[in-house]
Amino acid sequence: MVGEVWVSAHLQRAMASLRGDRHRHEARDDAGGGILAWDVAVAIRLMVLCRFASFQGVLTASRSKTGPIADKMVSRFLAQALLPALAVAGTIQRRDNDTFDYDALSLRTVGGRNTLDWRVWLEKDGHPISFWHDVPLYPDEDNKQVVNFVVEIPRWEDAKIEIRRQEPLNPIFHDERNGAPRFVESVWPHKTYPFLYGSIPQTWESPNFQHDFTGEKGDNDPIDLFDIGLDIGYVGQVKQVKLLGGLAPNDGGETDWKMLAIDVNDPIAPLVDNYLDVEKYRPGTIQAFRDWFTYYKVARGGHVIPIIGETYQNATFATAVVEKGHKYWRDLISGAVDSNSINYNQTSRPDIKGSYVGSCSATLQLGIPSKSEEKPAAAKPTQYEHWHYLDEDFALIEVPV
Repeated sequence: MVGEVWVSAHLQRAMASLRGDRHRHEARDDAGGGILAWDVAVAIRLMVLCRFASFQGVLTASRSKTGPIADKMVSRFLAQALLPALAVAGTIQRRDNDTFDYDALSLRTVGGRNTLDWRVWLEKDGHPISFWHDVPLYPDEDNKQVVNFVVEIPRWEDAKIEIRRQEPLNPIFHDERNGAPRFVESVWPHKTYPFLYGSIPQTWESPNFQHDFTGEKGDNDPIDLFDIGLDIGYVGQVKQVKLLGGLAPNDGGETDWKMLAIDVNDPIAPLVDNYLDVEKYRPGTIQAFRDWFTYYKVARGGHVIPIIGETYQNATFATAVVEKGHKYWRDLISGAVDSNSINYNQTSRPDIKGSYVGSCSATLQLGIPSKSEEKPAAAKPTQYEHWHYLDEDFALIEVPV
């Protein structure tokens, strides 16, 4: 009797589990891949149920003899059939949840460079996703010092390119100033941006409160990062970098961290764990990059930007700031806080219904262009074709005319 009751109860639980899994995976199917994992899991569990059914007959025959014998048979069945099957199902579920296929990424580009109509969307398996909200923060949750990085501005690029926070799925666009595309001047000895510049996905510098350390509200963007590796990069590239530290410029009364990192594939990446380690292999670069953030706006008539704390914060500090930024981002996409006009549609978390849209239907549902349609680049203003020079106090040197 004990064994028969046990089997009957677990048959009911297994069927309820199947119904629940079907519901959950139907919700995930629009993002791709959900039904396949569900079908495999169902096949495994149906196999178990079939073994239950045949085994129940054995139990019925044996229950009249002795309860302990039936209980031993249940235990043996559990060890030999049920537990291995559930272990396989669990493995499938973990793989389905934890794997982000970087090889499936591509770009959808519309318009011409150096124009305000130019856009670049990120695609996964040919369907649009968000650079900001769908690319995971950590390639490996067990190593918080390595993060994903979205390249907005490749090295030596003078166009001010960034993620468009107000538009669906946050494409990359050309920022504007006074109604025209914005560019950055070259200040000797650097040709515009001397590093790769972009943002850390799934982070947010919330403007809803004053942040620790800086004492200022956030700038309402993902956390910025600059990569000092040798790779030149390209717009829309998603790569893995190692955090080495961070700068906190005090520009316009906002928290606007600039995290220092290096491409994990750079030759010196295994040799450096903190910003101070870089000096041994690339002397002078860390100080030069710190100074660049203070004076890069001077050529356009701006002021020297002070650095809170004067210098870099170490890798441990930077890693903690990024973790906090990830928490603020989770609050953002769940609708728990004021979004400050950010579009937080995402395609990877169907359980967060307020922001979720299926990737397969996102093009039509969100009014995104269905395919790439690049146009010729517009000419850049000639004023950005030459260098500007500063004196030892970072003041612009004017040439008499």
